Amino acid sequence: GRALLVLLLSATVSLLGGLIFGYELGIISGALLQLQIDFHLSCFKQEVLVSALLIGALLASLIGGILIDRHGRRRAILVSNLVLLVGSLILTLARSFIGLVIGRTTVGFAISVSSMACCIYVSEMVAAHQRGLLVSLYEAGITIGILLSYALNYIFADVDEGWRYMFGLAIAPTAMQFLSILFLPVNPVKLSLWDSDCQKGLIQLQDTEDRAAAKQEPYKEKHYSFLDLFRTRDNMRRRTLVGLGLVLFQQFTGQPNVLGYASKIFHSVGFQSNSSAILASVGLGAIKVVATLIAMAFADKAGRRVLLMAGCVVMAISVTTIGLTSHIAPLAMARDCKAAADPNASHSLTQHTLTPVSSQPAVSPVPPAVGAGKSQAGPGFAATRRLTKAFASTQSREGVPNSSLTQKGGLEGQARGKTVGSTSSPFGGAPWAEHMVLNWIMLLSMMAFVSAFSIGFGPMTWLVLSEIYPAGIRGRAFAFCNSFNWAANLLISLSFLDLIDAIGFSWMFLLYGLIGVMAVIFIYLFVPETKGQSLEEIDQQFSRKR
Repeated sequence: GRALLVLLLSATVSLLGGLIFGYELGIISGALLQLQIDFHLSCFKQEVLVSALLIGALLASLIGGILIDRHGRRRAILVSNLVLLVGSLILTLARSFIGLVIGRTTVGFAISVSSMACCIYVSEMVAAHQRGLLVSLYEAGITIGILLSYALNYIFADVDEGWRYMFGLAIAPTAMQFLSILFLPVNPVKLSLWDSDCQKGLIQLQDTEDRAAAKQEPYKEKHYSFLDLFRTRDNMRRRTLVGLGLVLFQQFTGQPNVLGYASKIFHSVGFQSNSSAILASVGLGAIKVVATLIAMAFADKAGRRVLLMAGCVVMAISVTTIGLTSHIAPLAMARDCKAAADPNASHSLTQHTLTPVSSQPAVSPVPPAVGAGKSQAGPGFAATRRLTKAFASTQSREGVPNSSLTQKGGLEGQARGKTVGSTSSPFGGAPWAEHMVLNWIMLLSMMAFVSAFSIGFGPMTWLVLSEIYPAGIRGRAFAFCNSFNWAANLLISLSFLDLIDAIGFSWMFLLYGLIGVMAVIFIYLFVPETKGQSLEEIDQQFSRKR
């Protein structure tokens, strides 16, 4: 009975942790539309507000590891819940721009600590044959949280000061997680009273000597310094290589940016502007949830390596396909931020919603920063599409003329597509009709990419990171890798538009394809299989291998 209770509560903590993370990432997209009107936010201020979460998260990944290792995982989650409650209250009651920035930074700090502590805590709390399922549940929580945030963005879009409700509702799941974890025991690492996997007899180790060693391992091996991560002791350098390789490849395969173009791909196959933004968010969100559930089911059966490699192969093929098809049927460039902040700009928007890549002037840095703030690692699938959504909603809320574009949703026939093309695109209708087959191929590739990411890199990176380090340094090691993850995310999102200006859209995606191939080789050579092994066995396996 007690074991079942621990299992259910661990699952609840994992799911709620992910849900809060995803919700906080997604909610800013709808809130920003109201905030820019209520607080008269310039482009720069919008960028600062979106980046505030990222700054808090980066800060947390630099110092959160020490908190997790020194004071235990359970206490770290409890503290992060309290900080998150404070941040949510600051946001809900905010009366100034500074208040909003402080609130978002606080929230960013809290969700970053929580994300690291949850994965580690759950991986240590459950038996080896359930670890993949329960740690992946965190990723599933993130995708559900993002979908939930979009639903609430929609519900509160026309409510006066609806952003206060959007930010305030995060308090409910935070309080639930706080209560759930109060009933869970303190970490197995810190208290020998609570048996680890091997001692419970759930996992049979090779022989009695190994079992005795494993029993002693967490308590004997407590003293690691941060610099041990780069030394040969217990093969720590190789573990650090695996961790950093996974988080960097997770970002450099283009995940934060591929999705920035989702709306345009939806538009090109004949979905109108308003519905394309919603479909890009909700449709791809639903695909992500399904794919993450598949990953959860197979994490402990197929294994981590298999899912990572399979996901990488499909991602590489998908982005290469997008690159090749966009070479033949070019996509439009990302839009400028100023239009979103300036109500008068929406008229020109409706006339020229799509402009050719080549003719686009230097673009303001907001679209990338927007993505950066949101698409942390696996989670931020819908982040980089905020701008498109903002445009669609701004148009519909300001009652722009040319309502055939802004109000009617759904699929159009090709003939209708030509009419819309002629009013909204300098290309005229012909190119879209000509390339309809290619556009559909691009759309299917995008869906394949999203699914592959959610089966491989999305959940598996965090699962492997929570397994490969010894208990005494697990928190700091996880945080170290996590800080690289946030930094890489920021770098990619900020450099994306400049790179497209330099080498072009299709070459950019072909480059992502090449990096995907390199990622497959890296996983094949360096990432070990950890399914069905206790954390002690994984530690021994690493320590023995040179």
